[in-house]
Amino acid sequence: MALVRSHLIEDESFLRKFEVINHNPMYPPELVKPMKEDLTNAGFKELTNSQEVDQLIETTKEPMLIVVNSVCGCAAGNMRPGVKLSLKNEKTPAVLATVFAGVDQEATAQVRKYFLPYPPSSPSVALFKDGRLVHFLERHHIEGVSAQMIAENLSAAYDEFCS
Repeated sequence: MALVRSHLIEDESFLRKFEVINHNPMYPPELVKPMKEDLTNAGFKELTNSQEVDQLIETTKEPMLIVVNSVCGCAAGNMRPGVKLSLKNEKTPAVLATVFAGVDQEATAQVRKYFLPYPPSSPSVALFKDGRLVHFLERHHIEGVSAQMIAENLSAAYDEFCS
């Protein structure tokens, strides 16, 4: 499966427009708690700051899935169920992590730097191998797509990049 290339960004300056200015979460913690737990209960490590993001990405050589979670309907109806379903595949990433857009603002801004050349997208799903991005699903790949189709897309990527 080829890495999807769309909305290319030539340099990191684009992301500077999205840097975190206000560290106050956009959503109350009690609102997003069940949405976070949907992934953390499935084995995803929650990343909440830039140091955690850097540490994980820069030291992990095994295949790693990072999900940018969101409060939107396509995250609840398509992305989270599709991601969890994909983990039933024979081959899966060794490491699972998540950030929550609008809540874990520092971590989300930092992880998006590793997603270049893709622009910020919530929700989104990134597969890394040997510390480099090898597969990416942007919001427009998630909206209007069934959880089953997302799972099939990710499973094909796991078959290619995970041992």
